[in-house]
Amino acid sequence: INVIFDSKIDSKVTFLYKKNNVEVYIKREDLLHEYISGNKFRKLKYNILEAKKQNKKTLLTFGGAFSNHITATAYVGKLFGFKTIGIIRGDELAKDLEKTLTTNPSLQFASKQGMHFEFISRTEYRNKTTPNFIKKLQAKFGDFYLVPEGGTNQLAIKGCTEILTEKDTIFNYITVAVGTGGTISGIINSSKKHQKIIGFPALKGDFLKTKIEKLTNKEFTLINEFHFGGFAKINEELIRFINDFKEKYSIALDPIYTGKMFFAIDKLIHKGYFPENSKILAIHTGGLQGIKAMNSQLIKKKKLLLQE
Repeated sequence: INVIFDSKIDSKVTFLYKKNNVEVYIKREDLLHEYISGNKFRKLKYNILEAKKQNKKTLLTFGGAFSNHITATAYVGKLFGFKTIGIIRGDELAKDLEKTLTTNPSLQFASKQGMHFEFISRTEYRNKTTPNFIKKLQAKFGDFYLVPEGGTNQLAIKGCTEILTEKDTIFNYITVAVGTGGTISGIINSSKKHQKIIGFPALKGDFLKTKIEKLTNKEFTLINEFHFGGFAKINEELIRFINDFKEKYSIALDPIYTGKMFFAIDKLIHKGYFPENSKILAIHTGGLQGIKAMNSQLIKKKKLLLQE
């Protein structure tokens, strides 16, 4: 475990471009590991160490049908000898499991790692954090180590504080996509006084601000206008941006998180949001398995595809 989750590991920082006297750099957290990449690597690190410390044999977690967290947990569980259980939102997926696994790259991958799936209705899924629901899971599956949806808990935030290092103090803006709030909370907690942290939520709504404020005690900014209609919602403009980015810089962006973040950065620079001579460090949080998953949906709709 200590070899994979090296406490001194740092990811590569690359200069991308300069526009309107603003420099944009990318921190390649996506390169940390092929299957446990980006923020999933950081979030799972201390949770896996804690599960081992507690002598747990099973990891149980939650996610949607195309969840990066589900695939990462399935892989890390197999790697370190845990049984894994995924509580998946959408009981309709269980009606023809063979078809679901054939058409869903994310669940197919997790299944190959040995993850057992429990498909539940969207109504049930809303109760996933309640004590009664957890008791029912314990009655059914026995003792397990619970990893929250998206992996966010205090141990995950601890892992995410390791994203920024002393080398990154030269940047005055740090940007990151936001899902459950754990990654940005870790970054906020380890940032320096002169650094401004900007998060780009992938979900609609202002509820994340309150949640993140409970996890950190420093200032941060959330910009909510680049979610493209909500979680996992995309359009051709975003697809073309992501494909152009890949051609220009040979770097793939996922359509759920990092693609929207870089789209936002580009638009904000154009609008003059960042002062001249700003240095932006954009965190690439991985999630690239989401490209294949999204394309499986776009093919059905005969839409423009993302480059893989």
